[in-house]
Amino acid sequence: MKKLLLTGAAGFLGRAIAHHFSQQGWQVYGLDRVSAENAPLADLKEYAALNLPHPRLNELLAQWNPQACIHAAGRASVPQSMQDPASDFQDGPALTFYLLDALKQYAPQCAFIFLSSAAVYGNPVSLPIGEDLLPAPISVYGYHKWQSEILCHEYASLFGLKTASARLFSAYGPGLHRQVIWDITQKALTQDKIILQGDGSESRDFLHSADIAGALECILRDSPLHGEAYNVASGIETNIAELSAMILNSAEISKPIIFSGETPDGTPKNWQADISSLSRSGFSPRVNLNTGVESFVRWAMKEIDLNGKN
Repeated sequence: MKKLLLTGAAGFLGRAIAHHFSQQGWQVYGLDRVSAENAPLADLKEYAALNLPHPRLNELLAQWNPQACIHAAGRASVPQSMQDPASDFQDGPALTFYLLDALKQYAPQCAFIFLSSAAVYGNPVSLPIGEDLLPAPISVYGYHKWQSEILCHEYASLFGLKTASARLFSAYGPGLHRQVIWDITQKALTQDKIILQGDGSESRDFLHSADIAGALECILRDSPLHGEAYNVASGIETNIAELSAMILNSAEISKPIIFSGETPDGTPKNWQADISSLSRSGFSPRVNLNTGVESFVRWAMKEIDLNGKN
């Protein structure tokens, strides 16, 4: 059977990736910082609670002998990266280097997929964004994702490792307790009025976590893995005003939405991906945004105590 090493296995995307690959017949070996009771054990062949870097990783690589590694561990907060660049660097480029170097020594045939971000693009001058656009990050988080991509290209170019970077746009799905869809939904369910940042014209390209997992399988299966990067998105631009209306409609709630007009540092204005490269690898999104939002709202209703306590 094919073996996948998955870092960040207990996280939001890690859980979706573990489920998808296990359903596709892979044996998934998970790593994360949390204890086993907080990991998706039903989708994992084995799990190790390690705070990487850790000397036991070399032993596990030799023992598990994975054919592929998806690196989904690390921080995922632009504001936190701006407040604490050192920690973001350690959990970003430093950790990516550590994993690549360990694979080079102990599992050199293992394909490596790094979960990068559209944050590397910053504020593009035109849409949709193609992978050939020169990165121009506007946040610490974006710079560190770009630095990690460079490391992937370095290890492919100089040492022959099979690597690629997946530039995720706006991921969402059940299990996500942060970012804009969660923010709007929990405010809609718990507050009298919905106060949001920006002016509502800001836009994102949303992709459901199940589709992200499917996209990663396409990259592993059908791409050259020479250090290249792929946009992982739906290819559809949705502004935040439209998204807010969609969430309220799904929740069957009517509440005022107030936009503050203020945008935090490091936040881009508009995103829409050109996904033609990924499409050539056989990818096509299966979950449209309306269906995905309805599912997310139903999940959130179960998660949130409507008396105002999360």
